[in-house]
Amino acid sequence: MDEHIKANMENWNERVDVHKDSKFYDVEGFLKGNQTLDPIELEEVGDVTDKSVLHLMCHFGLDTLSWARLGAVATGVDFSEKAIELAEDLREQIGVDARFIASDIYKLPDVLDDEFDIVFTSGGVLTWLPDLDKWAKVVSRYVKRGGFFYIREFHPTSYVFDDDEGVKELKLKFPYCPSGPMKFEDGGTYADSSSDVKSRVTYEWSHSLSEIINAIIDAGLRLDFFNEFPFTTWRELPFMIQRDDGRWVLPSNQDSLPLMFSLKASKI
Repeated sequence: MDEHIKANMENWNERVDVHKDSKFYDVEGFLKGNQTLDPIELEEVGDVTDKSVLHLMCHFGLDTLSWARLGAVATGVDFSEKAIELAEDLREQIGVDARFIASDIYKLPDVLDDEFDIVFTSGGVLTWLPDLDKWAKVVSRYVKRGGFFYIREFHPTSYVFDDDEGVKELKLKFPYCPSGPMKFEDGGTYADSSSDVKSRVTYEWSHSLSEIINAIIDAGLRLDFFNEFPFTTWRELPFMIQRDDGRWVLPSNQDSLPLMFSLKASKI
């Protein structure tokens, strides 16, 4: 296994217990019936009743199980075996029919032969991928004719800024253009900054919008729409403020910078 992917897997395996108990994921609320999909996703993906949905890089499956609750025939995939074990446990607790597979996304064709009406991924996944062309080919391989791929993701522009605690304004720190691996060492996670994960080293890659879009087109998918949003789902930068609807925005000039995007691409 590549040393960068191995380090990331060890880190994400440790994150599972931290995230399971975090307020950020609110597993207790999910078990009581809450769903975790973003309103943008629900609107743009549409009705999934009886449709097959493949959720790539699903972590411990809350969104996968939310699609299943909405009537989808859902399959979740993640490279963390510990995350998949928790996803299967949650599936049993809520009593829905969903399948989970532990696999590196690049090796998924070795273990999964199906095709799907919808291939879905969301929320902070692309930065963990070293090769977007290879990723897009895997995505396209699983979209059946007449189906589509959908992603809601944090905007690459938002990743270029210094996100250290105490920073009070936009300050360039990271590259926008494709680069990496970038090495990080941090015991905390986005879900719990006070956590003490022992496998602290992780690696991430920068991907520009053009790289993302061109990889999808080159993989044989037709771009249906691309949308940008000046708000996000979490406190990505330390000086962001939270609106009454739960969205996080910049404290001034709130519509001046895209913080998330969504994209749909079909196989015809």
